[in-house]
Amino acid sequence: MAERTTGARRGNNGPARAASPTTGGSRTTGKTAKTPRPRWQRRLLTGLKVATIAVLVIALLGMGGLAIAYQRTSLPDPNAAFLTNKSNVYYRDGTTVIGSFADQNRTSIPYSDMPQTIKDAVVAAENRSFWTDKGISPTGIARAVWGILRGTSALGGGSTITQEYIKILYLTSDQTVSRKAKEILLAIKMGRSMPKEQILQGYLNTIYFGRGAYGIQAAAKAYFNVDAKDLTLQQSVALAAILNSPSLFDPADGEKNVARLTKRYAYVLDGMVQMGTVTQAQADAAKALPVFPDVPKSSRYGGPKGFLLKMVEAELAADGFAPATISGGGLQITTTFDEKAQAAAVASAQKYTEAAATGARTKQDPAQLHAAIASVAVGSGEVLALYGGPDYLTSSRNWATTDRPAASTFKAYAVVAGLRNGFSLRSTFNGNTFTPRGDTTTIRNEFNNQYGTVSLVKATADSINTAFVDLTQQIPNGPAQVIKAANDAGVTTGAGWDANNRIALGTAEVSPLDQATGYATLANGGTYVPTHVVKEVKDSTGKVLYTAKPQAQPNIDPKIAIDTTYALENVVNEGTGARVSSLGRDIAGKTGTADVNGHVVSSWFIGYTKQVSTAVMYVAGDGGNGNLDVYAKKGDATFFGGTYPALTWLDYMKVATEGQPKLTFDPPVYVNATATPAPVTSSPPTQVPTPSSAPSSAPPSSAPPPPPPPSTKPTPSQSPSSKPSSSPSLGGGKPSASAG
Repeated sequence: MAERTTGARRGNNGPARAASPTTGGSRTTGKTAKTPRPRWQRRLLTGLKVATIAVLVIALLGMGGLAIAYQRTSLPDPNAAFLTNKSNVYYRDGTTVIGSFADQNRTSIPYSDMPQTIKDAVVAAENRSFWTDKGISPTGIARAVWGILRGTSALGGGSTITQEYIKILYLTSDQTVSRKAKEILLAIKMGRSMPKEQILQGYLNTIYFGRGAYGIQAAAKAYFNVDAKDLTLQQSVALAAILNSPSLFDPADGEKNVARLTKRYAYVLDGMVQMGTVTQAQADAAKALPVFPDVPKSSRYGGPKGFLLKMVEAELAADGFAPATISGGGLQITTTFDEKAQAAAVASAQKYTEAAATGARTKQDPAQLHAAIASVAVGSGEVLALYGGPDYLTSSRNWATTDRPAASTFKAYAVVAGLRNGFSLRSTFNGNTFTPRGDTTTIRNEFNNQYGTVSLVKATADSINTAFVDLTQQIPNGPAQVIKAANDAGVTTGAGWDANNRIALGTAEVSPLDQATGYATLANGGTYVPTHVVKEVKDSTGKVLYTAKPQAQPNIDPKIAIDTTYALENVVNEGTGARVSSLGRDIAGKTGTADVNGHVVSSWFIGYTKQVSTAVMYVAGDGGNGNLDVYAKKGDATFFGGTYPALTWLDYMKVATEGQPKLTFDPPVYVNATATPAPVTSSPPTQVPTPSSAPSSAPPSSAPPPPPPPSTKPTPSQSPSSKPSSSPSLGGGKPSASAG
């Protein structure tokens, strides 16, 4: 129901309501069309019908026929939409509102919470005989008949508050004689069987005030941003005037509406004086219209919060809540989202998308660069913050739940797979360019860097592609084992998960939320906890209907999780993710940059403390497959995960971890190894390829071959000054050698 303007109705002695436009067209029956009656004849016939109804009703009232009407007429089931209440959605504190779900924006309140001023003003505006009539107004019906005969009214006229409440709650707004007759009989029944206070309460909780507000509580918020109980006399009179026809009297819709409202306002106030509900002195003091503040017009799904609300809606549906209950059940939904963390996610994402667009070598459109953030509480699976885009209404694609190539962030699961299959952090692998056995495609590192023999820790810290391909092909059924490790961590299999020896390089497509979940499993000692966004649901009375109880699943050996975390710590301490170390906490994480056919299509940084796991992803273009390189920082060869993604992560985590104790990670266990830990550095990289026909062999052993002595030269920079002219593709449109 858009507006209560379904017929030109006078609110007893008030200006006529505007008739709503009709819908539909003429219907062809196949019969010869009859010549339409002249307009005056149609008016006369309609008027006579209404007059007949009025006479019959009055006769019934006077001759005892009311008993027959009582026996044959009963109150039907209410129109469901007018019994609904909006469901409010809160941040994790249970008091701060994110938004709401509603068929109609309504919050029903008890009669005692309605100020006397609004009760008196509405009666003065709409039905001054309300407290004494029998639910109908014979004089009002007579006026409606006369108006029809004159062509100045429609069949909806002459209604009392009781009739209007009956029409909205039980009937329709159809302009038919039968509907009008039923309305009158039901109004008589309600007027005799229900206290007037109860009728007025229902009416004030039901009627449409404009601005999407049904009921006085929603109207008070929509027009004055106050609760109904706090309405002043002037505000009450204004709302009582507006409800007669919101499209004509809402002052926000122009000067003509202001002029109409001014006259209607004076009419209502004069009526209150005549009825004795205000004194003349009070009326004189309130004769001017109240100030209408600039109340933002709410757009339920507008802005970044729209993505949160849609996720809540979907999760409630998955948990068995019916759509009608979600949108109209008056639920009180407490989410897992943290207000401060969410604000930080929005601010950080928008700050760096703008910075990347304006700071690129050639200025770019920030609207074509998409940042995504997903942040999860370690151990509970609660999603603390999520940034899926700047405005759900502009683009409903949630980038935080959209799969894109994971690039080198997938290497964390290869570490798990290796440790599960007899390798250790000390095991060494081929850090140079080589062609795998039985393959025709040469594997190279970013910028053709050559690292020599490297430990698993070194390979992780510097995101060395060749070493991870070497590791994957040495694990029995290695690709499947890497995939299993990702699944065990909580990452869902998607596109690009082909089981080949390059799986660790990030051909697999994942979402930021899945990656935040997977890394949270590592932070949680290998125990996977499903992520969720709904914490608790109560009904309108405060009864708890639902509490989230995710089932923890110890999928990864705790010792393996500890050692994997140690390898990822080195990414931050001395590898490609060093930029985020300024957070001043123990951090484990991984960068990732996916290159497809010579341009970067996704760039990542995922990192965690003992308490919070956060994934940041950047993509470009409408479909998220555009070239990120055009947004690279001046002086950078490409859009590295260690640049804008890491900066976004750092800004967000400063807020998300504020006030949390600085917990330290457990020291490495060195599963599958007993020898003295090997240094994590090896021979310095060189730009001269030295391909090998076979990778270095590092079979599972308690005493792996010692690596070369540590180098005194620095490890490769995250942002080399130049990029090679070509990058070897893996073929089939899949990412080439990923970079950190």
